[in-house]
Amino acid sequence: MTAPRAGVLLINLGTPDAPTPDAIRTYLGEFLSDRRVVDLPRLLWLPILHGIILPLRPRKLAPLYARIWRPDGSPLLAITRELREGLAAALAPVPVVEAMRYGRPRIADAVAELRGEGVQRLVVLPLYPQYSGTTTASAFDGVDAALREQGWQPELRRVEDYHADPAYIGALAESVREHWAAHGRGDHLLLSFHGIPQRYAERGDPYGRQCEATARALATVLQLREGEWHLAYQSRVGNAAWLGPYTDVVIPLLARRGVRKLDVACPGFAVDCLETLDEVAIRYAGAFVAAGGEALRYVTALNTRPAHVAALARTVRPHLSG
Repeated sequence: MTAPRAGVLLINLGTPDAPTPDAIRTYLGEFLSDRRVVDLPRLLWLPILHGIILPLRPRKLAPLYARIWRPDGSPLLAITRELREGLAAALAPVPVVEAMRYGRPRIADAVAELRGEGVQRLVVLPLYPQYSGTTTASAFDGVDAALREQGWQPELRRVEDYHADPAYIGALAESVREHWAAHGRGDHLLLSFHGIPQRYAERGDPYGRQCEATARALATVLQLREGEWHLAYQSRVGNAAWLGPYTDVVIPLLARRGVRKLDVACPGFAVDCLETLDEVAIRYAGAFVAAGGEALRYVTALNTRPAHVAALARTVRPHLSG
């Protein structure tokens, strides 16, 4: 019996089409309308979103996006595309197509492309090493909606997370060691993950536990002792409690405690984006120096590193073969 033709759908969060207020407004409108992302009652949330956030926030974000924008576009999209090319080469002849949960390229278009390729077994790989309902489950929602709209139901395989996979941890360790070899080892290593509201974790979202597991596994491989590294969470929004400790609180605290050179890695971000290239490498770096530190050195995301491609291929292969 012939095995079903398999294909891989690689999903990342998304990005505006351009570093302009109009493009950012369109992107944020889609992103912040997702009930997985913001679970507040719609009668409360939508007036805030459309009356306050969307009229004001895009103008503040536009210069931040502009200073990280590449000649070939958004870093998140450009690097995700390059990563897809590397994964396709590793898995050939299996077709691999990238999509964004919000913005373009759209999940529906990627699903249609894979259907056109004759795919019968669809492997969905969200580029979120740690599972959260706000990210991974939302990506699966997007795939389910596209399949319903197109009246297509292939054999579906979902990669929920790979937060403790040895190849992924090894790729992270390799990136940190190479950073140390190039720039010298800092006084401290901070592992910063994107945060989620604390109430989501209290309802059972495993994201925080998986971030902690990733951080401890990486520290173990790097042979770091307690006190030589910290875990923190960045990018919180609003006044509600989020997972802590908060990166923007920990960074100046470390400077005041005498850390002169601080290395910061973001293991939850598969590719670099606004939150790493601007929030960490520029804004947090400035806050660290202002608090008395000498230099914050950002360890780039795994991006298109061969070890990253190999780790993702290792994660996908069992699903391809059945």
